[in-house]
Parts: sequence; structure tokens; C-alpha cells
Amino acid sequence: MEYANPLERNYIVGEVLGIGTFAKVKIAQHVRTGQNVAVKIINRTMMRSPTNQEKVRREIKIGQLCVHPHVIRVYEVIETPTNIYVIMEHMMKGELFDYITEKKRLQEDEARHYFQQIIAGVEYCHRNNVVHRDLKLENLLLDEKGNVKIADFGLSNIMKDGNLLRTACGSPNYAAPEIISAQPYGPEVDIWSCGIILYALLCGALPFDDTNIPFLFKKIKAGRYSLPDQLSAGACDLIKRILVVDPTRRLTIHGIRQHPWFILNLPPCLTLNAAQHIDDEIIEQVVVLGFDRGQLIHSLQSNLQNDATITYYLLLDHRSNNATASSSSTPFSWRGLTSSLCLLVKKGL
Repeated sequence: MEYANPLERNYIVGEVLGIGTFAKVKIAQHVRTGQNVAVKIINRTMMRSPTNQEKVRREIKIGQLCVHPHVIRVYEVIETPTNIYVIMEHMMKGELFDYITEKKRLQEDEARHYFQQIIAGVEYCHRNNVVHRDLKLENLLLDEKGNVKIADFGLSNIMKDGNLLRTACGSPNYAAPEIISAQPYGPEVDIWSCGIILYALLCGALPFDDTNIPFLFKKIKAGRYSLPDQLSAGACDLIKRILVVDPTRRLTIHGIRQHPWFILNLPPCLTLNAAQHIDDEIIEQVVVLGFDRGQLIHSLQSNLQNDATITYYLLLDHRSNNATASSSSTPFSWRGLTSSLCLLVKKGL
């Protein structure tokens, strides 16, 4: 069967959830599995500037490179002469920012749970030479099980051969001193942002905040902030070791992983270098749908993107939903989608 739009071969496309400068996001349903996905539709004719084109290409490349339980999944990219369709994981519970706003601040056990997942995702990105450069609560999304996933790689970059980055970017309240001081920088800027996030999780506020940007930058450069009395000694110590102005003295991810506060109740799946195993149960489900087992396993091991691996990851990511069984009676689940999916177009994309 021929399709006017190649997207329609595997997806039933639903309503628009958000519109940006040269992109919009729609909800869609994967035909084979019945799972909901977010489709970011980028209009080629609208992104005339080479800078925008490079930004989109880089974001797509990084999204495909970083396959991790705590990084938002890019299932596939479909290109036509007029549009680029980025098929992404659909996040039911929205931004971590909204969750913190509602809860005011988190108890240390819950904050630790989220922070452990964030560090695991950041560590994976750094192992692949990806520096996010815009880590903040708004770019951390919650799935249906309440797990954190890092999103929005629009400002990210790949470090080549250890060369430092120089572009000033990111959100001022989360920006590391070396960025606002126009100094060359590396992945340590993400560690600083993680420290800001940890402070916000525990305190319900940002450590560096001022409506006057020059005053804000002065506070950041001086590393001047206060810690509330309700924090434990361990939490205070970890924050102090991360929010160090000198990046050469700032705690590394390895140091964070060894910190007593961090390792408390650390799940085995988040331990250092924990292997990402191929799930035999999901393999069986994909084979039942008509795919070859050997080719599927080879594709997964080689990080290839095809119909079989897309089906595998959709089933893996949504195993607990039982969405496949109910998809015939309820094709789409619209509740809770708008706030999380609109994040994908919030910054003009």
C-alpha cells in the first residue's frame, strides 16, 4: 500500500498539541503496538537560517545517540522534502518543575530518588561526549511511572577530541560561572546545573535568583547562596561540593556517585556502569508481531533504528500501561499530554 505521507505507514496521527516558530507537535498512535507517541513536525521551508538547520540536526543526532532509561527516547526520524518528523517518547506527567511547584519542596528520600536518575542520565550523555548545556527543572520530564527523563537537547553539543566549548547558552539561573564569565568550558557545566536542580528539589527555590541579571551573575560568580536549616548535613555537604565556582575543584559525577548522601538506597539499575540488558519478554512480544528474532537482537546491539527496534522500545517503555490491550477501544489518551508535549515547542522549535 502506498502512503502519501510516509508517517502514516506506522502511525495514526491525532490533534495538534503545540505550535512553534517552524515546528508543531502532534499526538499519534503507533499502529503495531497501540502506544501513544509525540510527533514533532519540523517544516523545512521555515528553518531557512543555517543556524536553525544546524541546531535541529544536532538535536536529532544527539536524541538518536543517547538511548538511556533516563533520557527521553527518540524512536525514529522520518524525512520528506517538506518536513522532518521526529517520533519521540510521550511523557504523561509533565515537567518536574510543575511537580515541585505543586509540592513546594521534596523530602530528602524523594529528592534523592529523582537526583539519582538525573545523574545516571547525565553520566550517560557525558560518556557519549554530549554536554546538555540547558539542564533545568523544565527540561526534566516525568513518565507515567514517575521516573525522570532528560529532554530538550536543542542547546546541546558534542565535544570533539576533548576540545572545550565556548558558546554562552542555557538559562541564567542554572548557568555555571564559567559560562557567564565567557570562559571555555566542558561537561562540568552540567554538574553545576545538577547542583542547582538538587537545591531546588530540596528547598523549593533556586540558590541564585535575582530579577536583575547583572546582580544574578554577580551572585553566581561569587558562589553566594544560603542553605536552609531543615537540610541534613549530608545534603548540605553534597550541594556545597557541587556548587563550587572553580570547575577544576567542582565535584565530578564519579565524586557524586561516591557521596554518602547519594548512594543511600541507590537502585541496582542505577549503579555505575550498570548494563542495559535486552529484555527477553519484550523480544518475544516483538517476534509475535512478525519480526525476526536474530535481526532484532543484532539491531539492538548495534543501536540501529528500524521498524523492529522502534516496536521493541515502544513496548519496553510502556510495558506497565497495558495500552496495547486497550488500544482498540481507546485509540488515544489525551489527558495530561498538553503541558509535557508543549515543552518540545516551547523554545521556538
